[in-house]
Amino acid sequence: MFHGTTIVVVRRNENDICIGGDGQVTFGESSIMKHTAKKVRRIYKNKVLSGFAGSVADSFTLTEKFENKLEEHGGNLKRAAVSLAQEWRKDKILRRLEALMLAADKDDILLISGNGEVIEPDDDVLAIGSGGNYAFAAAKALFHNTDLKAEEIVRKSLEIASSICIYTNSNISIESLGGDKE
Repeated sequence: MFHGTTIVVVRRNENDICIGGDGQVTFGESSIMKHTAKKVRRIYKNKVLSGFAGSVADSFTLTEKFENKLEEHGGNLKRAAVSLAQEWRKDKILRRLEALMLAADKDDILLISGNGEVIEPDDDVLAIGSGGNYAFAAAKALFHNTDLKAEEIVRKSLEIASSICIYTNSNISIESLGGDKE
């Protein structure tokens, strides 16, 4: 079984949204299979950020299905997320997929799970994966107590998680929306 990853998303405002993830893929409890996996992407006409934690093959399947749902719903993030969660929960094959997904656009941040959950956080900070709790705590502290930009918060929180969680490394991939990066 493949384990671990850490994905963090932060939105400071509609022009400062960032998602990041580490690059480690772990096989079993004791082997690192890859150090440089990219688990975050810009999708739907570069207007949506997505990141996944869990089984790599399952995550690719879900990302592809999510892109299709975004197309089907004209880029409406919430409607696409609810549609994906409903299908994921009801479909006998999809139900077996082991992954979580974070998605963000200029308006929303969402966690999407196979249990049919679509969760919008109270703050504009969210993290998933084996190091998710460490990164989430770091990101919330930085978000509420500094003026750092979203990308700086994401990077620092992933660095903190990688120093604590054995399933998270410091090979960080970042994708952003807003500003001059679109």
